[in-house]
Amino acid sequence: MGKVQAIPEGMHSLTPHLVCRGAAAAIAFYARAFGAIEQFRLPTPDGKIMHACVQIGDSQLFLFDEMPEHGAFGPQTLKGSPVTIHLQVQDADAVFARAIAAGATVAMPLADQFWGDRYGQLADPFGHRWSIATHVRDLSPEQIREAAVAAMG
Repeated sequence: MGKVQAIPEGMHSLTPHLVCRGAAAAIAFYARAFGAIEQFRLPTPDGKIMHACVQIGDSQLFLFDEMPEHGAFGPQTLKGSPVTIHLQVQDADAVFARAIAAGATVAMPLADQFWGDRYGQLADPFGHRWSIATHVRDLSPEQIREAAVAAMG
């Protein structure tokens, strides 16, 4: 038996792990909205998803169904989440439009931002917020600071 990799192939140092009310529907939504490819799902005997993994771009996303009996509540039950999942893409306009067509709602319109990204935020139907960005301009830290001051008035 060979040595086990401490970080399995395809895993990154950080992986979001989302609680969703309706994880199976979330997997289908993420496929439509972001091109997610389902890697696996582990159902409970009653059909809930206890663990699933999808790949979006070069990263994995874990998710599972709300399980109140285990203290696992999604943003719909909690009335929101302080977390935003950031998705860096080649074409923010195309991804933004695709996600809206799939059922996401605009939380912050897509626009060119002072830090050099075309950036906007969406809310998915499960209460999770996503930021979508494409880097369009290289700026120095000083240029970004100056632009932030100017943007804040």
